[in-house]
Parts: sequence; structure tokens; C-alpha cells
Amino acid sequence: MPASKSDPFAPLIPDTRAFLAELTENNTRDWFNAHKSRYEAQLRTPALRLVDEVAQAISRRTGAKVTGKLFRPQRDIRFSKDKTPYKTHLHMLWSIEDAEADTSCALFFGIDPARCTTGGGIMGFSPAQVTRWRAAVDGATGDEAAALVDILALKGFATRPAELKRTPAPYGKAHPHGDLLRRKSLTFWHDLSRAEQAAPMAAVMSTQLTLAPAFALLGDALRG
Repeated sequence: MPASKSDPFAPLIPDTRAFLAELTENNTRDWFNAHKSRYEAQLRTPALRLVDEVAQAISRRTGAKVTGKLFRPQRDIRFSKDKTPYKTHLHMLWSIEDAEADTSCALFFGIDPARCTTGGGIMGFSPAQVTRWRAAVDGATGDEAAALVDILALKGFATRPAELKRTPAPYGKAHPHGDLLRRKSLTFWHDLSRAEQAAPMAAVMSTQLTLAPAFALLGDALRG
């Protein structure tokens, strides 16, 4: 598949999905080693370029320090019943530092044989951040955060379920923002359409722009 004139990373998704579909059926070290040159050429090399170019673009756009990461293909099978050695997905992540708030929101891009996903937020609050988050949600931030969650849902970005089943003390179970209080993280996720998949760089950058208000809200809420 030829590269898009507007996005040189257009082949990354179809090439990755084809490779991962085959890996799913042949998840052994022998198969992977026999196809390692293909993995390096079609997945790892363009993915690392995408990680680098997105990091630079976000830094130029926001002025923030951005650290990109391509996750390794090997699974940690030491404590797993599933001993297949390789992941059947390709994941990238960018940490966007907020120096004033002492937080790092992350932007995410993932490819697997069935779908492609972008998203971002903070995937786990520290104990101190949990306390700050709850205080913020109980105050003026609560209405803003709830409205933002609804707005992003309309734009196709859904949140994962809250980690806690019950609203934590001292907040009552009838609190208007109970769902937000039950959270120990806040992330938003979007499955890319076929049109979006044709331009991975544009899709990731669009996600960063869409989620910028959420990243700003998290920075303000978690500022110590």
C-alpha cells in the first residue's frame, strides 16, 4: 500500500495488522525470529519514527517536554499462565509533562488485528493525586469535569469504568459527581475509523488536540 501524500505513516496500520494476525496464529519464538526482519522494517522502524515525529510535533505545539515510547514486543510470562512469548498488539505512548502541576498526562496509540485505538489521560493517580482529585471534584472542578466527560463522549472518546464500586468516604453516595470520585485514574479512548486509520500521524495529533482540555483540567486538579 503506497504511503499517503499527507501522512507517510499510512502503511503502518495495514502492515502491522497483517503481521500481528499472522503472529496470533504462530506465536512462537521460531516464527518471530524467522520474520524478525519484516517486524523491524514494517513495524518497529516506522513506529519509532512516528513516536519521534509526534513527540516533536506536540512539543512544538505545547512547549511541553514530551517523552515517547514504543513498547517492546516480548511478553513478561514469568507469572502468567499464558506462555505465548509475544504481544499481539503494537503500542506507543507519549508522556506530556506539566512542570507547573508536576503531572504527566499520556497520549496513547495502539494497533491490534481487530482495531486501532487512540486515547490519553492519566492511567493511575498517585495516593497524593487521588486526594487532590477528590477534593477538586467535590469543589468547582466537579461540574467542569463532568461536562468535559460528556463533551468528549459526543466526540467519540469514552472513559473506562471507575475503579471503585462505592463513593469513598467522606463523600455521600448521592454525591452528584460520584462517578468521578470513584476514579483512581482518568483516561479517554477512541477507536479510529477507517478514514482515520489512513493517516496515523494526523489521528494521533488530532487526539492530542481533542484531549488538550482534559489534560489541562487534570493538571489544574492535581496541582499540589
